[in-house]
Amino acid sequence: MRALVQRVGECSVTIGGSVHSRIERGLLVFLCAMSGDSEKDQIWMVNKIAGLRIFRDDAGKMNRSVTDAGGQIMVVSQFTLSARLESGFRPGFTGAMPPGEAEAMYEDFIRRLRERGIHVETGVFGADMSVNLVNDGPVTIWVDTAANSSR
Repeated sequence: MRALVQRVGECSVTIGGSVHSRIERGLLVFLCAMSGDSEKDQIWMVNKIAGLRIFRDDAGKMNRSVTDAGGQIMVVSQFTLSARLESGFRPGFTGAMPPGEAEAMYEDFIRRLRERGIHVETGVFGADMSVNLVNDGPVTIWVDTAANSSR
């Protein structure tokens, strides 16, 4: 799995001209399931994102997780994170998990975050969405299960 995580002051997802979901301070997670991803990868990703210490503590250091900071999470499906650019200028997305399987991984990912007591809002899998955000910091982190040495 791949995720692009942004610490946000606020975030909303609009679909068809109407606001679908909104969060206040927290994390915006663009999530992509890759071919070959397993439940183990998903659990690792949930743990990593829920535990990321990228919120400021009282000393101003990035030392708090989203739960420590009382934040929320917006999860948006983003198959384009699978882009390959080795040749030419048009990205290839063949590394992305097929849509049916990817949607199940996306839904399970959200469920696992909610089971931790985190307030989670979402986009709609596969929809054409507008994502509006105020990046806090800015802080943007790339997380990829391929970098997990215990895979």
